[in-house]
Amino acid sequence: MYNKNKFMNLNLESKPMLILFMTPILFSACGQDNYKMEKQITQNLTYNHDLDNNDNFSPDDEWLVYDTRTEAGGIGANGKIEKIHVKTGEKVVLYELKQNKAYGPGVGAVSYSHTNNEVVFIHGLLNCSSEKPYEQWRRTGVIIKDDQPGQPIFMDARDISFPFTVGALRGGTHRHEFSGDGKWIGYTYNDAIMKKLEDSTGLTHNLRTIGVSKKNHPVSVPESQDGENFSGEWFSALVVKVVPEPVPGSDEISKAAGDSWVGRLGYLKSDGAAQRARAFIGTTTNHKGEQVDEVYIVDIPEDITVPGDVALEGTETSMPAPPKGSSQRRLTYTANNKYPGCEGIVRSSYGGSMLAYIATDDHNIKQIFTISPWGGEAIQRTFHDSDVQGGIRWHPKEHRLVYVWQNSLIGLNIDNGKSAILTKPSQYPPKNPVWSHDGHKIAYNRMVSKDGNTPTMQIFIIEL
Repeated sequence: MYNKNKFMNLNLESKPMLILFMTPILFSACGQDNYKMEKQITQNLTYNHDLDNNDNFSPDDEWLVYDTRTEAGGIGANGKIEKIHVKTGEKVVLYELKQNKAYGPGVGAVSYSHTNNEVVFIHGLLNCSSEKPYEQWRRTGVIIKDDQPGQPIFMDARDISFPFTVGALRGGTHRHEFSGDGKWIGYTYNDAIMKKLEDSTGLTHNLRTIGVSKKNHPVSVPESQDGENFSGEWFSALVVKVVPEPVPGSDEISKAAGDSWVGRLGYLKSDGAAQRARAFIGTTTNHKGEQVDEVYIVDIPEDITVPGDVALEGTETSMPAPPKGSSQRRLTYTANNKYPGCEGIVRSSYGGSMLAYIATDDHNIKQIFTISPWGGEAIQRTFHDSDVQGGIRWHPKEHRLVYVWQNSLIGLNIDNGKSAILTKPSQYPPKNPVWSHDGHKIAYNRMVSKDGNTPTMQIFIIEL
């Protein structure tokens, strides 16, 4: 737990104090006693150690997992997943594609399970070539157990041969995230069949959306000689409906992304039961025909094997459809605001009662807002005089946030509105903050350069 005395006595709702806090001359001195000692965990400056806005701490908080992608090559050109021991600096290669090429297969965007010693990450298709490179619709999720490095478990099955297979998907899953109980994995998704239809018709069909996979439901797919189709150990379904051209002014969306799980097990319904859900950013169309990004939530049934009105596996001209019981709802309505729109990854508090995101206030400054999973009025939580830079993450047990502002990590107590500057402003801002499970550490990335060499992404930790 935080020591409340370590937080600066800054009430962000107090305007006189706000003026002092935002004065540039005072900012460099403000809260110096609250700066935390930054410990650089990774020391090899020849390559990147990318946390990528994921859940990087092992369940016991002893290890951090990351990928080694370059900015130029991205995930497709990266062939390695590593972890590092927080205290000793010992590195372990969990998975490596020794013959990886610039076109793939590629691995990256890795997350730990909250409950088991295993990680999940993007894996490009094994049949990648210069003609069929790594793409959004040509990737899958792979799980590696800590005690079985190098032995991939293919999570989501893939079948692009009609008739398609129930429980398999047809394209590429991305930014995988374990649920709090380790029984589900959520992700964004692009569909290879829809990409093919788009290429053949010239009409928009390749729309990003959101899916989930459930553990202990293997899906068998006849493997194709060309490597396009394969089986998976988890049952998968898309849970958000997207359309190419939303009706102006409606709640229809053309894209779903920026998603994460709501609460450890969901949010509480009126009867006190937990409802599993994912919050996300959905792209709407306003009455003027302009795109506006809004916060949405989708309730997910415990049984995702039961089809709704449309086939779970999709058709040659339609996306896989959400299962029976899936229900997506719009939470924000910013289209008529002075500066409409929402952005970032929608992040949920540990109990699921609040969803945090970034939106622009009436002064055209990006701030943090929260909203209930039930909807209602959004609450502005920060009142800075310059943009919040991102990186919103919740404390695992308390109503506290960490985020990036003016190239520093900032801690914010939601209950009383007080904040603390946790790290000194730096040339290279902190990125990708992530809390440890016990709430005593925050890990993050920062670019580091030595002797004028090209900066590389390194991992730092502060203790609270």
